[in-house]
Amino acid sequence: MIVKTKKYKLETGTYVKMGLTNVLKEQWWVILIAVAIGCGYFWIPSWWWISMAIVAYLLYILFWVIQFAGVSQMEQNKIMFDKLAYEIDSRQILMKINTKQGMPINWSMIKRAEMTKDAFVLTMSKAQFIHLPFKIFNTENERKFVETILRRKGFIQ
Repeated sequence: MIVKTKKYKLETGTYVKMGLTNVLKEQWWVILIAVAIGCGYFWIPSWWWISMAIVAYLLYILFWVIQFAGVSQMEQNKIMFDKLAYEIDSRQILMKINTKQGMPINWSMIKRAEMTKDAFVLTMSKAQFIHLPFKIFNTENERKFVETILRRKGFIQ
């Protein structure tokens, strides 16, 4: 069975928010570096240690926000933010611009998948993911079929 979805456009704000969340999940240990810098207060008591640790962590987050916002503005990445339809089966995901143009994505390219309360998020790298909200599926059975495929592939439990 092939699941054909409605066309969907990924908004840049959603992309930045999801990308930042993905990076912070993958690189959670960076907060430990900021805490270690802040612990310099116990070595030489000064409020500068704590304030600089906070500033460093905020700059780290700002760096990633700028990266994701920049990706959404680059010409070669405009295709990610066009209206796309998806054809999903057990072999691949086909991202279609129109009936004649599309790009296949094999399941082996997907690192992990997550089922949120209103969407499937298929992660390929820090900055590349496929966001499939439940509203783009034509029927509830199609959504359940995609969920079954993800379970069989071992992406979700």
